Amino acid sequence: MAPDIEEAEPLANTATTSSPNNPIVKPKSDPILATCRCFSFVTVVASLLCIIANVFSAIRSFRNGYDIFDGIFRCYAVVIAVFVIVAETEWSFVTKFWKVLEYWAGRGMLQIFVAVMTRAYPDTYAERHEILLLQDIASYTLLACGLIYVVSGVLCLGFLKRARQNKEVSAQQAVKDLQELERRRAELEALLIVDTP
Repeated sequence: MAPDIEEAEPLANTATTSSPNNPIVKPKSDPILATCRCFSFVTVVASLLCIIANVFSAIRSFRNGYDIFDGIFRCYAVVIAVFVIVAETEWSFVTKFWKVLEYWAGRGMLQIFVAVMTRAYPDTYAERHEILLLQDIASYTLLACGLIYVVSGVLCLGFLKRARQNKEVSAQQAVKDLQELERRRAELEALLIVDTP
């Protein structure tokens, strides 16, 4: 059985440590997918910062009552920033209805739009420097993420990521199948030992 495990190793892209009776199979982590996950996390954090900055700005606009339109504008920015976060989860439900969010260039443009909305009307809160600082950090971080997404989308790196994800899923399935076969083999060997007189 050991030669079969060694032959399956290159196909499944896994590292195996095999003992004579029970092989332990561990899938290798893909550095491209790990980088994409880290970048996705940074994008979600930047979007959350944009939501916080826009919520504070909206509350301030509505409380003072001098600029209701700015408050409404901030509420729209919050809703669109939530779409950015949902797009980063890559739920099939979301990409089914909004195909443009499946492509990195589309996501990048949406992130740039939220960053610009967050940065709009900065001089209104001249006396509140912490809100202005939060808006600057959030908007420029999300703007950088959006630009990276647009450039990566133009270079078709999203296609590479999806191909690597499919490969990872098939490797994980191969590992599960191999573990199930080993478990079944152990059960059959136990039955043979019991049945032999």
